[in-house]
Amino acid sequence: MELLHVADAVAREKNIEREEVLEAMEQAIQKAGRAKYGYEHDIRATIDRKTGESKLRRYLLVVETVEDEYTQVNLKGARKSNPEIQLGEYIIDDLPPIDLGRISAQAAKQVIVQKVREAERRRQFIEFKDRVGEIISGVVKRVEYGNVTVDLGRAEAILRRDESLPREHFKNGDRVRAYIYDVREEQRGPQIFVSRTHPVFMAKLFSQEVPEIYDGIIEIKSVARDPGSRAKIAVISNDGSIDPVGACVGMRGSRVQAVVGELQGEKIDIIPWSQDPATFVVNALAPAEVAKVVLDEDNNRMDVVVPDEQLSLAIGRRGQNVRLASMLTGWDIDILTEAEESERRQEELHTRTTLFIEALSVDDVIAHLLVGEGFTKVEQIAQTPADEIAEIEGFDLEVAGELQQRARLWLAEKAAKLEAKRRDLGVTDDVMTLAHMTVDMAVKLGEKGIKTLDDVADLAGDELREMVGEDELTETRANEIIMAARAHWFADEPAAPNA
Repeated sequence: MELLHVADAVAREKNIEREEVLEAMEQAIQKAGRAKYGYEHDIRATIDRKTGESKLRRYLLVVETVEDEYTQVNLKGARKSNPEIQLGEYIIDDLPPIDLGRISAQAAKQVIVQKVREAERRRQFIEFKDRVGEIISGVVKRVEYGNVTVDLGRAEAILRRDESLPREHFKNGDRVRAYIYDVREEQRGPQIFVSRTHPVFMAKLFSQEVPEIYDGIIEIKSVARDPGSRAKIAVISNDGSIDPVGACVGMRGSRVQAVVGELQGEKIDIIPWSQDPATFVVNALAPAEVAKVVLDEDNNRMDVVVPDEQLSLAIGRRGQNVRLASMLTGWDIDILTEAEESERRQEELHTRTTLFIEALSVDDVIAHLLVGEGFTKVEQIAQTPADEIAEIEGFDLEVAGELQQRARLWLAEKAAKLEAKRRDLGVTDDVMTLAHMTVDMAVKLGEKGIKTLDDVADLAGDELREMVGEDELTETRANEIIMAARAHWFADEPAAPNA
């Protein structure tokens, strides 16, 4: 029974299954047996789970033709000891118990220690892989080059220097709370990575401090952090009677101050979330006041106009306020003063008016009327139904039809010129077959020396957008063009053989 007592003690100490300890002991006895009787033999050890008795046996496989005389026996020889034995069965011989010498005992101990360690690591990985996304608390065990090893009791976690807050220093024995963001099974055992800079860490801290968040009454929609300095958190209430911002702030700021204290004084702006992007961005730029918002949904960009005296407040120190607002909302935000926005609007008005005067051969009055109705490109005039254009004050169907005819004629002449230039530049026809590719884009690429499918395929998405103009091409479409250009590389590869 002594073996069973030892197995129970080890299982309790290491918090692993008793069966895993007994299997490790069996392998240790088996290794010692092979060392005594020969490693070429198929020797197996078993420990009775009730009595603790260990047995050592040699196994011989019954085969037609013997290839290894140490582990196999032919049917004729096997039936001398057991007349009813069949091919594929084993002859099992009991071996006398071995008296472990000093060296054998040491080897057996190493096997047990190794197997127990493996079982312990496996248990740690299984336990912590499902805890990714939780906040853990532990004690600093050691600090090496700014990287902190945290003792979690039954495992250790790693808090890397870039995952801890700036100006934050730990000493051995300090208690630390952090967010588990990754658990990996590596050669040296499970590696548990924790962070104090991760945006979700702040969200989890609020969940602990604000019961309404924990209960699901208030929902955290997004978090943006400049760790150790400032953060913004967007919240919404699923109960109209509860103010989400007030609940997160708490009585006299008690709840938010608890989070601020944990994050070494990081300033936190709590923002009411809105389904309307413009309203959400205006809230996110607080405390700056916003005069006007202009959305560009195609490019996920937003121009925000603020009074001149609010510009520095909206941008923030080193661009911190607008950067956090952009991270929080997911929109690219450009901050403009009212004077800058007026200047830009006048410039755009002049550019569009000049375009319509030249393209449609009209005077500036008609051009201004078209711009005032929201037309920005000649293509829009050509494609808009004539009866809609005729609704503009001072226009009729005859004028609308004439404008459309001139627009189409100008576009056709422009397309012909671009096509001729594309051919002169040597941009191949294959490039024109790519989805989303236009003649205008092909000409711009040709001017940059990009003329074949391979040339396009060698580009990165941001390079392609820079060449043709970022306003002309979204990042998604740029990547689609490049992948389509690379398709012929893989079409030439031989097909993989069938398994």
